[in-house]
Amino acid sequence: MARTIVITGGTDGIGAALATALARSGDRVVVLGTNEHKGGRLVADAGDSPGTITFVRADLSLTSSTRHVAAELAETHPRIDGLVLGARFFQTRRRITSDGFEHNFALSYLSRLLLADGLYESMARADRPVVVNISGPGQDTPIDWTDLQSARAYDGVRAMSVTGRYNDLLGVDFAQRHGGGPVRYVLLHPGTTSTAFAGEYDPPTADFIRRQQTTAKPAAAVVPPLRRLLDDPPAEPLSAFHLDTRIDLHNGLFSKVDAARLAAATAELLAAPPE
Repeated sequence: MARTIVITGGTDGIGAALATALARSGDRVVVLGTNEHKGGRLVADAGDSPGTITFVRADLSLTSSTRHVAAELAETHPRIDGLVLGARFFQTRRRITSDGFEHNFALSYLSRLLLADGLYESMARADRPVVVNISGPGQDTPIDWTDLQSARAYDGVRAMSVTGRYNDLLGVDFAQRHGGGPVRYVLLHPGTTSTAFAGEYDPPTADFIRRQQTTAKPAAAVVPPLRRLLDDPPAEPLSAFHLDTRIDLHNGLFSKVDAARLAAATAELLAAPPE
């Protein structure tokens, strides 16, 4: 039976490789992104596949857009088997979105929270539903609880890394809230991979990225572990992997207390967005 899989960050790199592979296996894939040209090309390339790829334009850095697309997908797809969260965009300089959030915080963290919650009911109707959050779990970047959106001494690399910590705690909170339900939540570290590295880079960072790309594994190498997680989700409400290797969730980085603290702070921000 064909499944419905939603992928963010699906027009490039790992997401595009996964979307293509799933369509070739007969699944229905919905790719969310902002680049209509790349989305159209991905759809066209899947034209002869037994499955389908549909592109939905959505700016996931805007909470209003994310909420809208989640509601739209929930209405048009009453059953969703998998949600793969991979959208990210590097910012050398701090940028605030039009609805008042730091761009990286909004895209790499808030959109993942809003989509998983907004699509939960559709996923709960599937046989073995799973959320796969490609977030680099297990990093020990410290959280500044007084500055969650990196307003002080902004550094693009740290801002990107700390959202990985937020996503670890997001997974813990999701499992706490929905652990008794059917939806499994998986945090996945893909390792150094040659993706599009979408972003706005200063020259030194751009040079570093180019050097990384020369030694990184191809995006297609991450597709097999992703497909295994979609095909056979772990039994636990929350799990984390570095490719196929499990990551210990009992090392202090996945604290339930910290997860509840972040969830409460996030709820306040979403209820009253900053100026």
